Amino acid sequence: MKPILVVDDDLQIRIALTEAVRRLGYQAVVTENGEEALRMLRDTTFSMIVTDMRMPRMDGVTFLKEVRKRRGNIPVLVITGFGTIENAVETMKEGATDYLMKPFSFETLKKAIETILARENQGSDIVTENEEMMRILNVAGNLAASDITVLVYGESGTGKELLARSIHSMSSRRDRPFVAVNCAAIPENLLESELFGYEKGAFTGAADRKAGKFELAQGGSILLDEIGEMPMVLQAKLLRVLQEREIDRIGGRQPLAVDVRVIATTNRDLQVECAEGRFREDLYYRLSVFPLRIPPLRDRPEDVALLAQHFLRKCAPANGRCVTGFSEDALQFLREQHWRGNVRELQNVVQRALFLCRGSLITREDLLLDAVSPNQGHQGRIRDMEKELIMKTLRDVQGNKTRAARLLGVSVRTIRNKLNEYGQAQKYQ
Repeated sequence: MKPILVVDDDLQIRIALTEAVRRLGYQAVVTENGEEALRMLRDTTFSMIVTDMRMPRMDGVTFLKEVRKRRGNIPVLVITGFGTIENAVETMKEGATDYLMKPFSFETLKKAIETILARENQGSDIVTENEEMMRILNVAGNLAASDITVLVYGESGTGKELLARSIHSMSSRRDRPFVAVNCAAIPENLLESELFGYEKGAFTGAADRKAGKFELAQGGSILLDEIGEMPMVLQAKLLRVLQEREIDRIGGRQPLAVDVRVIATTNRDLQVECAEGRFREDLYYRLSVFPLRIPPLRDRPEDVALLAQHFLRKCAPANGRCVTGFSEDALQFLREQHWRGNVRELQNVVQRALFLCRGSLITREDLLLDAVSPNQGHQGRIRDMEKELIMKTLRDVQGNKTRAARLLGVSVRTIRNKLNEYGQAQKYQ
């Protein structure tokens, strides 16, 4: 069991905190200032830190900033006798896990420490060494203890749903359902019944009553994945759910109360969507009580090799393969990629390489990148040039596929297939 580091310049407070920590069954390592505590962090691994706010030589906020630089996601409980709302906001922004104001009882301290350590032991499935990602995980852990609505931004494949699941798994709702709804994958005419359910006979084909996703998530959490894709008419109904904490089944006679924590994700800029009239501004402010933005993998170069090894450790045993790692040229190749598909693309590449590999190490030759990735070498550049040529030719002939095919020396069918591949088929019907 890792010890708890106690940092306070007041001797009596140090004695009291040390005794409280020991009564909880943990070993306490004690120091009177932040500088000495930072030296201890270099040599010892602690389960958490309990630190005063006002100390000589280094105040609590400065100490917290330094801790975050050196030991990213270690939990920190900040205590002070000069607490204000402003202090609390500042420390939480800097990554404090919790905040107590003196005087506090042993029971209050006990509950704070036990909650923090329980959350820490629950852990997260997200693998990272990136400073910004560690800050996000720390903030997510802090948010997990509340029922605050969270909006997670990020490109496709960055791990938005994984972060949402981590928030749920670290919360008091962890033993209740986690229900995910992909707002982009369900047709508009079915999304309302999926979310809110319907009564028997509510419409043609409603042979029995059906519970919606909000009912299925009762007591737990609901993930509204790609919320930016939700139709405007449903946005108004969702806003009412968030305000009133009740839903209306289609064909129902009275509303049903729901106790559900809402986490939403999007790969769109919802402020732009609001400005252009595609997303309700009032719903945006309801959802973005606490926004989190996951950086793309190209901005986390230190995570590429770490994630590749992580996926290999997960996939190799499950597929009966005795592949233990990557050659250095393979890792260097992975680090050089742009990863437009982010972590999901990297996972696909590792899984493919696992089956192509004939030795104990994955080599550069085993790595086949997704066709949609830029900067993927010769074949990728050819595909990009091909697309650019086809699209330019179509623009030059005002979208006439027959003329474009004749100029390019290919069949009209080839042009149609390529437009489907590029997602441009409707534009050139």
